[in-house]
Amino acid sequence: MNERVQFPLSAQDIPRAWYNLAADLPDLAAPRHPATGRAITVDDLLPIVPAELARQELTLDREVEIPEPVRRIYARWRPSPLVRARGLERALDTPARIYYKYEGVSPTGSHKPNTAIAQAYYNKQAGITKLATETGAGQWGSSLALAGALFGLDVSVYMVRVSFDQKPYRQLLMQTYGARCVPSPSSETETGRSILARDPDSPGSLGIASSEAVEIAAQDPSTNYACGSVLNHVLLHQTVIGQEAIAQFALADDYPDVVIGCAGGGSNLGGLSFPFLGEQLRGGRSVRVIAAEPASCPSMTRGTLAYDFGDTAGFTPLLRMHTLGHGFIPPPLHAGGLRYHGMAPLVSEAVAQGLIEPVAVAQSACFAAGVRFARAEGIVPAPESCHAVETAIREALRSKEEGVGRTVLFGLSGHGHFDLSAYGEYFSGTLQDEEFDVGGMYAALAGLPDV
Repeated sequence: MNERVQFPLSAQDIPRAWYNLAADLPDLAAPRHPATGRAITVDDLLPIVPAELARQELTLDREVEIPEPVRRIYARWRPSPLVRARGLERALDTPARIYYKYEGVSPTGSHKPNTAIAQAYYNKQAGITKLATETGAGQWGSSLALAGALFGLDVSVYMVRVSFDQKPYRQLLMQTYGARCVPSPSSETETGRSILARDPDSPGSLGIASSEAVEIAAQDPSTNYACGSVLNHVLLHQTVIGQEAIAQFALADDYPDVVIGCAGGGSNLGGLSFPFLGEQLRGGRSVRVIAAEPASCPSMTRGTLAYDFGDTAGFTPLLRMHTLGHGFIPPPLHAGGLRYHGMAPLVSEAVAQGLIEPVAVAQSACFAAGVRFARAEGIVPAPESCHAVETAIREALRSKEEGVGRTVLFGLSGHGHFDLSAYGEYFSGTLQDEEFDVGGMYAALAGLPDV
């Protein structure tokens, strides 16, 4: 019996346009200029991103055409598999039908190349020769490094220091693709130097690393900033995931009742769930979307919905999002891609409108779920993805308790081959559930901009 039932599409089935949820969300709050408080324009973004990405960030068009050169590169690994997890179903003895959309088949092992390829393409078209970016666990940094190699762009990656120390093989992957990987906070920027002066042992954060990358891009006309999550155009590019999943479910003659994604900045969750939400908002079938975030960095379940900076130093536009405060420093959990103080404005608005339900999950429970999944399905999930796995298992067991055969879909956003040291801590019993710093959140929220 085939334990992993897949529903294959061909390269011809790769979507020809990205889907923009902003077209179907009424009253979406616009980003604001940090100095004047007015709604930002395309021209405001041009110092750090090319014109087409600036346009995509602000557009309300429902569809944005995918350039053919980008689709051709996508075809190296897309469409990604939709898999029926029969082994996990049997292990849980559940009537639920469990599916996962597996993005670990990309060259870098995660969903991040879906936007890295697009951003590198538009920057190359605009005559840019260098890109600067941040990364947490390194999945985004390695993906932009790959994109830089494919389009002949120099890439500098500011990697959150705690993840830089935890994940040396991610550094080596970036280096293999030709990128430069720098632990953040660093001595290369004014942002980094000021933070190190206050705290020489700072573990760093995605907000700090973002500030360093934006600072570099703003000072050099040949360098642009590339963002791995949060911003509208990034989530836009990721919607190839959910669009493919809808087509694959048609082949399976099924449709999800529940759609689950891990959520740090929101790109994986948005990429999978937004096309399903779009169908629902236009009169189609309803789905329950669950965002699984870390209990130690719970921007949606414990933070506040407000205008805040996307970075620590306050260089970015003000975004209306769920936030713990741009000065919040999350604890050093292993899911480095989820250590971000805020949530994407599009995801935040969907939460506010009751379209997405956030839940917070502890680190140890996530690794237990990851091991359970690996032993049933054969794939070792990334620590970030383990948050979705644990939540999917909860939903499948709830289905069992209630005697209802729901269809559960979750995003397996990447593999955990570079994270085995974290699994080693889990097996040795030294893995800890990092506590949420409530006091640190209140102190950071006190510094929210007055908008």
